[in-house]
Amino acid sequence: MSGPVTSISPGTLLVASPELVDPNFTDTVVLVIDVDDDGAVGLVLNRPSSVLVADVLEPWRDVVSPPETLFAGGPVGSDGALGLARLADPDAAPVGFRGIVDDLGLVDLDTPVELVEGSVSAARIFAGYAGWGAEQLRGEIAEGSWYVVPGQVGDVFRVEVDDLRRDVLRRQPGERAWAATRPADPGLN
Repeated sequence: MSGPVTSISPGTLLVASPELVDPNFTDTVVLVIDVDDDGAVGLVLNRPSSVLVADVLEPWRDVVSPPETLFAGGPVGSDGALGLARLADPDAAPVGFRGIVDDLGLVDLDTPVELVEGSVSAARIFAGYAGWGAEQLRGEIAEGSWYVVPGQVGDVFRVEVDDLRRDVLRRQPGERAWAATRPADPGLN
């Protein structure tokens, strides 16, 4: 998943810049899971909810990684859920698994859990997703709302996500790392 980012592709991270004031995305890190000529889809990685997976998708309670909460994946389709998983063996994808990048992919939550258990090393469930129409995301990037950076699998399944944005920015080369400590309004410094 890591390497230089030359374009937006599955596995890329979008890190909200201080200029992004939309409350749906303030201080977020979004994993791009699909992109084509019609637009892009992603999942917010650092918005755990207070709802336990066991309370809404009980069969998946023992499959999800800590914290065992539902994550708010974005403002679109928040009444539905998407499962993101990492394969235990990249050569043995379970039924209902659709690869995104490397050993990371979406798992169909209608698949019987017995067919998935043991074949994934990590899993997380997201309510909703982030979506952009054709050219919308490129426009937001051009206006400075998002930093586009390479992702790492470890970003996706962190137990503690409060510092994810800062940590992702800190590992970037050059001036982009400085953004990790930049206040939302530098004029108030």
